[in-house]
Amino acid sequence: MKTLGLALILGLVALTAACNTIEGAGRDIKNTGDAISDTARDVKEKL
Repeated sequence: MKTLGLALILGLVALTAACNTIEGAGRDIKNTGDAISDTARDVKEKL
């Protein structure tokens, strides 16, 4: 019973960490896309 409880707790911790990592990666990807869009807009305005 203790082993099952420990396994559940470790699983929840792993899932929580994965969600935070995925959320951070999503923010990084969004920021990269925003930077590309801004650069494209600047180049278009210069032409």
